[in-house]
Amino acid sequence: MKRLPSLFLAAGVAAAGADEKPLNVLLFLADDLGVMDVSPYNPDTFYDTPALKRLADTGVCFTAGYAASPVCSPTRSAILTGQWPARTRNTNFFGGPNAFFGDALPAGYDPLRDGKFPNRQNHPVLPAPYFAQLAKSHTTLAEALKQRGYATFFAGKWHLGRKGSWPTDHGFDRNLGGTEKGGPYSGDRYFSPYGNPNLPDGPKGEHLPDRLATETAKFITEHKNRPFFAMLSFYSVHTPLIGRPDLVEKYEKRRGERGLEDRFEDEPPRKNRSIQSHAVYGAMVEAMDQAVGKVLDSLDAAGVADRTLVIFTSDNGGLSTSEGSPTSNLPLRAGKGWLYEGGVREPVIVRWPGVATGGSSSAWPVISTDLFPTILEAAGQPAMPEQHKDGVSFVPALKNPAASNDERPLYWHFPHWGNQGGMPGSAVRLGDWKYIEWAWRKPAELFHLGKDPGERRNVAEDHPEVVGKLKQILAGFHTDTKALMPIPNPNATPPFEKW
Repeated sequence: MKRLPSLFLAAGVAAAGADEKPLNVLLFLADDLGVMDVSPYNPDTFYDTPALKRLADTGVCFTAGYAASPVCSPTRSAILTGQWPARTRNTNFFGGPNAFFGDALPAGYDPLRDGKFPNRQNHPVLPAPYFAQLAKSHTTLAEALKQRGYATFFAGKWHLGRKGSWPTDHGFDRNLGGTEKGGPYSGDRYFSPYGNPNLPDGPKGEHLPDRLATETAKFITEHKNRPFFAMLSFYSVHTPLIGRPDLVEKYEKRRGERGLEDRFEDEPPRKNRSIQSHAVYGAMVEAMDQAVGKVLDSLDAAGVADRTLVIFTSDNGGLSTSEGSPTSNLPLRAGKGWLYEGGVREPVIVRWPGVATGGSSSAWPVISTDLFPTILEAAGQPAMPEQHKDGVSFVPALKNPAASNDERPLYWHFPHWGNQGGMPGSAVRLGDWKYIEWAWRKPAELFHLGKDPGERRNVAEDHPEVVGKLKQILAGFHTDTKALMPIPNPNATPPFEKW
């Protein structure tokens, strides 16, 4: 069956099956990679991603795949805990304004007196506090699998807390490269020497994504005779924007041959890139894809590909409005740091040999919290509903991609001013409807994603009954998770005004 390449095509039908051998799990997590960056979802992408196409041709592509947040750390927390970032209070990237450590605010905390608001004192609404550490009270996905006899391995970006809250503190037997940092900011950054306390330097000039793939492949080879969970969490394609010279040259040539020039559109208060043409970013995407290919090849070489569940996804949408704006997510709106689709829509590609039909697609809504229960169910392990309480297993869609789950709402809560221009707000998607409530000076928005995937037409006034329903659902989510909300600032200039 030939895979359907478009992001918006309907699902096909897959045959069900079962694998009685222990099921290994390999999870790839990209950083800042948008759904339109990869060829399985966008055949016209500027970037070459043949390994991901190979994975899609043997797996299921979810056309309604999402990150749990428009920024990185909350999504990573959601994957490992199975809970909404609003519930864990991990709502911002770890290291942003108003961060606290642990899993409880100080006794007697007063947000206006005790909040940490660098350079935000005059904002009309101040960001909610959040916890910049993965609480030890959680049984993470890695811990759950380790308790069931799995060898566990982590390579790459962690960004879920300082020393004492690193991968080996949360269930991973080994950690290569994971620290509190959100990017490769030490040493020679994407090249060795890395200056990373958890990743020994390689030969000078060694490329980071390739090194992480090599280490992951080595772990797979060494553990081919027992169940394993390997998580390759790329630093790619996060800033700093640095690519391998040979690949940069390739994309500079491609840009010239196609006569491409940078273009931007208004997305107040920023400009949004409206064309994929960035040579360095192209080099970073392809190098990441090559690393994926190396690890997939290692499964074949070790003879375990037929009993390994492989998942590929990303932590937030492509960077399009800030910090170099290296990619475009069009037709999806905006990008990283925004609650619009460009900030949260992700590739979700899953290969389950013998069960999921390769080359198929599914419209079943999938979000980061769902990985935990899905992996447990696929591996034949008992569910942990008190832990992954916000996740829903999508095993039914892997067995039959035509299966539907349109009545399940997806939520986002981002009570912060984004570095990329986004503002505090919350959103809910139910079926084709998406409703966004903003914290300040912007009316609520309603979009029909089936008719308007680019969120260009706010139809809230045309459908008050839908707004009322989704507003009530979103309020229930806030209550259930005890979500911390943005704080009206009485000292703001001008004074706080909410629409």
